[in-house]
Amino acid sequence: MTWLPITSALCVASVAGLVALSVPVATYRLKSQITLGKGDDPVLTARIRAHGNYIEYVPIGLIAIGLAELEGAPTALVLASAIALALGRLIHAIGMLTGAKIPPRAIGITLTWLALVGAGAGVLTAMIRS
Repeated sequence: MTWLPITSALCVASVAGLVALSVPVATYRLKSQITLGKGDDPVLTARIRAHGNYIEYVPIGLIAIGLAELEGAPTALVLASAIALALGRLIHAIGMLTGAKIPPRAIGITLTWLALVGAGAGVLTAMIRS
């Protein structure tokens, strides 16, 4: 069996991040009695979007980083992509949940895009080599 230590560590961190973003949505829904949708509640909207944005980027990031690691992309590239994805999603979520207008969210999405491009380049390079 092939061991992917970087992807495995990122997966554990990603699961923790997903739970950390899911629980506040569920608890706020119970408290506010908004069981479906978001109503007109800006707090619930922010929590839903922070969670949703995480879900929109993390799965493809994990797949790309995992494939890059599996295909033998340089360890530094795989590690940098994993760190950028984890930090990018964390910073972006903080920006969403604190109501920050742009800086944390812009930094977060930029790191996320860099992670995706880096991992994608690693996979593409491996494809070309083989």
